[in-house]
Amino acid sequence: MQDHFDVLVIGAGLSGIGMACQLAMQVPEARVGIVERRQAIGGTWDLFRYPGVRSDSDMFSFGYSFRPWNELKVLADGPSIRRYVVETARAFGVEEKIRFGLKATRFSWSSERREWTVTALEEASGQTRSFTCRLLIACTGYYDYDAGYLPDFPGVERFQGLRIHPQQWPEDLDYSGKRVVVIGSGATAVTLVPAMAERAAHVTMLQRSPSYVFSVPAYDKLSEVLRRFLPDRWVYAWARRRNIFLQRTMFKAAKRWPGLVRRLLLAGVRKRLDGAVDMRHFTPPYNPWDERLCAVPNADLFEVLRKGKASVVTDRIETFTERGIRLVSGRELEADIVITATGLRLQACGGVTVDVDGVVQPIHERLTYKGVLVQDVPNFGYIFGYTNASWTLKADIAAAYLCRLYRHMREAGRAVFTPKAPEGEALEESVMSSLRSGYVQRGQAVLPRQGRHLPWRVLHSYERDRVMLLEQPIQDEALVFSEASPGPDAIEAAPTPSISP
Repeated sequence: MQDHFDVLVIGAGLSGIGMACQLAMQVPEARVGIVERRQAIGGTWDLFRYPGVRSDSDMFSFGYSFRPWNELKVLADGPSIRRYVVETARAFGVEEKIRFGLKATRFSWSSERREWTVTALEEASGQTRSFTCRLLIACTGYYDYDAGYLPDFPGVERFQGLRIHPQQWPEDLDYSGKRVVVIGSGATAVTLVPAMAERAAHVTMLQRSPSYVFSVPAYDKLSEVLRRFLPDRWVYAWARRRNIFLQRTMFKAAKRWPGLVRRLLLAGVRKRLDGAVDMRHFTPPYNPWDERLCAVPNADLFEVLRKGKASVVTDRIETFTERGIRLVSGRELEADIVITATGLRLQACGGVTVDVDGVVQPIHERLTYKGVLVQDVPNFGYIFGYTNASWTLKADIAAAYLCRLYRHMREAGRAVFTPKAPEGEALEESVMSSLRSGYVQRGQAVLPRQGRHLPWRVLHSYERDRVMLLEQPIQDEALVFSEASPGPDAIEAAPTPSISP
């Protein structure tokens, strides 16, 4: 029974730890296990180690609802986030439940046994391990941890300098006094440029097209003042509610009045640059929130551009040369180091093969039920956060929903649930189709499909998702349950008060 669990969580990153903590609070009698491929807690925040790595969402909404972020830093650095996730795991007693160094390779459901078998590879030894569980929850994110996206650049083999993708950053890289070109204009690029500019001879951000970039305060000074008069828990809870409101209001405004929001964002950039950089480098051809916005703390990117420590070039690459990159315009950028901040490769469920009674279930052809369960796949949850807000907002309420579902099954004497979609419900678009970012468009084919109607349509709306996941009845016509026989087939759990993120 050592490798049999009531609930098995795949992944010990931000989502997996959050899921395990909520299980510990809401269904404490359940035997919970966690399988993690890496040798440490943190997921994304353990993987990415490039200079300046930080959140691109404010930490008050990015932190867990049940353990609020309690620092004043708005966009926290990677090590701080990793430490926060580790401390949360320890605080709720879930660290001891993690099996490290195991790469899940197959999820197999048996209707006869009413349980999952998870096959995992112990990468250090090459041995295979198996685990069984009643409820399986994938908290694997949405991208490939093995490698990022790298375009096929002409002439790249000629380049005699160093070429690096941020996802595989060398620990001992010394870029002091080096000429650095960062290819990209997304969150990673706008983080790397100011972080490297202090030591590098010069940093050039080479972009094919601009992104919307806006400045946020590095520290929450209002909360700092309030802490002098109010208990910390009140201050941080209020800061979380305030930032969620501001974040959602900005997104809704961008969708309703795109021209106005565009003018406001560009006016902010123009003020920060103060004429030092041509505004065409920060004027995207699309509307705000067609792609994610890039936040920078205390205008650090604009500061290094104004001071001449860094520059930005908008052009296309014709070819790499021995000394750098030649652009379509004919200009050549000399470089000692080229950093390809060119995005992610998307992947569903960590690339694991999923089968039900021996029949492979292609996740990219399935719909998601309430954005949490997967069509025709029994007793399976899939934590997928927001792309238009802080990831954790959705991960939190999805985890709370799965705890509600678990308790419902225990109380109703049910053994299996299976989401069943009506004929003709599926659309060609994926669950991330609302974004036009390059990495999303490239990965559309590997992600679950979008439905025409609720509960098969992903809302990307925190307000409506809260109601759907935390308040609406568990049982409906789309979720088919089967009874449990007395004894070990029944899902056991102790009902406790629900969480309201």
